[in-house]
Parts: sequence; C-alpha cells; structure tokens
Amino acid sequence: MYINGQWKESKSKEKRPIINPANEEIIAYAPEGTIEDAAEAINAARKTFDDGTWSDTPASERASYLFKIADKIEEYQDELTRLETMDNGKTLREAGFDVGDAAACFRYYAGLITKPDGQTYHVGDPMQAMVVREPVGVCGLIVPWNYPLLMGVWKIAPALAAGNTIVFKPSEVTPVTSKKLFEIFDEVGLPKGVANMVLGAGAIVGNEIAANPKVDMVSFTGGTKTGKHIMKTAADTMKKISLELGGKSPNIIFADSDFETAVDYALFGIFSGAGQVCSAGSRILVEESIYDKFVDRFAERTKEIRVGPGNDPKSEMGPLVSEEHLQKVLSYIELGKEEGAVIVCGGRQMVSNGLEKGYFVEPTIFTNVKPEMRIVQEEIFGPVVVIQKFSTEKEAIEIANHTDYGLAGGVFTNDGAKALRVIKKLRAGITWINSYHPTYNEAPWGGYKQSGIGRSLGTFGLEEFQEIKQININLQVEPIGWFEN
Repeated sequence: MYINGQWKESKSKEKRPIINPANEEIIAYAPEGTIEDAAEAINAARKTFDDGTWSDTPASERASYLFKIADKIEEYQDELTRLETMDNGKTLREAGFDVGDAAACFRYYAGLITKPDGQTYHVGDPMQAMVVREPVGVCGLIVPWNYPLLMGVWKIAPALAAGNTIVFKPSEVTPVTSKKLFEIFDEVGLPKGVANMVLGAGAIVGNEIAANPKVDMVSFTGGTKTGKHIMKTAADTMKKISLELGGKSPNIIFADSDFETAVDYALFGIFSGAGQVCSAGSRILVEESIYDKFVDRFAERTKEIRVGPGNDPKSEMGPLVSEEHLQKVLSYIELGKEEGAVIVCGGRQMVSNGLEKGYFVEPTIFTNVKPEMRIVQEEIFGPVVVIQKFSTEKEAIEIANHTDYGLAGGVFTNDGAKALRVIKKLRAGITWINSYHPTYNEAPWGGYKQSGIGRSLGTFGLEEFQEIKQININLQVEPIGWFEN
C-alpha cells in the first residue's frame, strides 16, 4: 500500500493471493488492508489537501506532473500490458489498448486543466460577479476489476488535475497494475500525501472511504447493488458522489443496416473483454424480417472466436476474472435454460484443449427469450447474449428501454433519420450509430436510471471533481443603509 509517500504493509499483516485467471497460478500477494489503514490514508490526504501542498500548486505545474506520468506509462507500456493480462485475463491486444488509453487520459487532463474556465456575468448592482471552480478536497476513488488500470486512470487523472488529493482503492482481485501506477507516481516525485492507495476488501476499505467524514467525495465504478450501499453510506456525511454502475445495454439492428457490419460490431459489443464490460451490448434486438438470418450468421461467427489465455497472441477472448465470477456466469446460463430460453451455441465451461486450468466459458447465445426473464433483465457480466425480436421502430424502442438500466445502446441502420429518432428515444447515456463500444477521453461516460449518477471523461469528468464558487466584488464600497439607526 502507498500512504503519505511511503510503501507500507497492512496493519493486519495479512495478505491475499492474486490469481492469474488463465491458469489459476498465484502471481502475487497483496496486503489485506484494514479500517485503520484506510483511515491513515484518509488522514494523510486530508492534511495534504488542507495545507495546500497540491491544491495551491499552479495548474500548469500540476499538469507537468500528469504529462510526466503519461510519459512513464508509455515507457512501461510492455510491462504494464503483460501485468494487466496476467492480473485480469484479458488479451494482450485489449490490455495494450488500455495502457495506451491510460497515457492519453493523463495527457488529456493535463492539457484541459490549463485552459480557461469559470464565468463572469452582469448583475443589477455595482458588482463584479464571477464563478470559479475549485477542487472538492479529499476524493475516495474505488474501481472494479474489469479495467484495473484504465478505470483507475479515468478517476485519478481528473481528480489530480483539479487539485484534489486522493485515496484510491483498486479491486482486491486485480491490484497489480495499480501498484505499478503508484510506483510511477513515486518515480515522478508526486508530493507525498497527494495520491494514496489502500488495498483490501470493499466491505472494509471501501466502506471506510464512503463513511469517513474526512472524505469529501466518493467516485465509484462497479455493480449497482454496491453503488446503492455507497450512496446510502455517503449520505450520512453529505459527500459528493459519482457512480458508474451496471448495464444491460441494447444493440438494435434494423433490416436496412449493413448486415455484415452489424454482425461484426454485435460480436465486438458483447464478446470483447469476455463480456465483462459495463457497456456490453448484452441484448441484441433484431428486426423480424432478418432475425433468423442474423441469428445463423451471428452464431456461425461466434463459434469461430478463439478462446484462450490472454498472453497467447492467437487468443481473441480470454477467461473470466475469477472462480467466483465464473460460477456466477455459469449459474445465469443454467437459469436461462430453466426459464425456457434456447441456447444456440456455447453455454459451457471450457476444460479441454489446453484450457483445463483457468476460468474459461464458451461465448453463449440465447434466443426464444421473454422480456421478464432474469437473463434479459439482469447484468450477467460475461460472454452471454440474448437476441430479441421486434417488428416496428416503436416496439424496438419499448424493448430497448425495458430494464432498470440505462448505460449504453447502439442502433444499426442506413436510414439516418431513423437512426437519430431511435437514439434520441433510448434512455441511455452512451450511444452509437452503426458502431458499438468506441470510447474517447473527450466524451462523457455514464448512464441513466440505475446505471449511475454523474459522468466520467471529457470536460464533464473534470467537473465531477470540482466545486463551483460564486464570488461577488462590490465596486461601490459604502454603507448599504438597510437599517435606519
């Protein structure tokens, strides 16, 4: 753990084994953080923020640190890519893109924080009135295991750029690249107490971050159930919160779309990252006239996906992240069968042809599904997709919006007007037309409904980590004369 500029063991002295999901081998042991460890990190962040070590540093100087961090991430690109693959299981290609995006994210916010902001405005009195943006304070950042490095950077880069101090908690399942990132912070000379990292279980370390009154803001990415708990806990001290939660996102394919393009993006939308992506297109909605054709072609392509260890350059889809998550996904597949859905392909754990060890699941397609089935309504977070049928534009929109989530969605059609009509009706925060999944540092990331509160990335992502202050300067300094005597 990294607290106040020093590497420390947990006060409990306990360690957690970190498992490579491709072969079940132990690759590291991580300290099992305690409430006391989290409190120590929070106190360090609080003191550093209050004494102005970082918040009073000119934006240009803060930006210079972020540029140095980006340079170091690129310097360690190969090492970080290998570590991310070992830690999470994703393919080297996916991990490499994540590392590149992480460096770009630091550069984006390093550039953004030095640009003009705030407002001046005219009022009726002889007053110079303005708005300025200031850092929130101590920010608790809690990230999931599916993008261990990148999701961390999405929060850390804007939080630091804005002048906050941070207490960062990576997933206890995948902390390896986070440790390397904090080694980079140490290497570039980030002032002590600015960035602190505590490892350990969410129920212990994460809960202390959400509950501790010295924390001003909690930014969390993960499951909706945990997000609700954090929201309730943070309410006791009226913390600012940002929550990027679950999804059950629709990918709508009309008959007039470019067929092969739609199939290709639909595959990418659900099976990249082994489906362990919050914005995954896990519900494919296909127009009735091409439904059978689409299912046949989609299944044909799905069966050809090369599943294997992430460090094998030939692998196109890696394992699930852990034994626990493997069992969860398999239980949903069994549930789908019990509910009466039909498996077109997949549906089993892969335990042969070199995959005897590891948490591999076949890419799985369900058809004959009904709207109220749990496999249609609930986030499975694995390589499992349901394909639904619609006959009209109106019905497609109704089916697409018929879940508690509203994170993402896609529309495939060659009719531009129809595409825009449908996209504007989707109750989702991230949408694509004739595409699925591209993500940009410049664009806001977040959802509607139970997919969360607030936005990451873009200018919106910086604003999440800022407070807004109104300043009024009297230009006619004399008594107001409100009271007669």
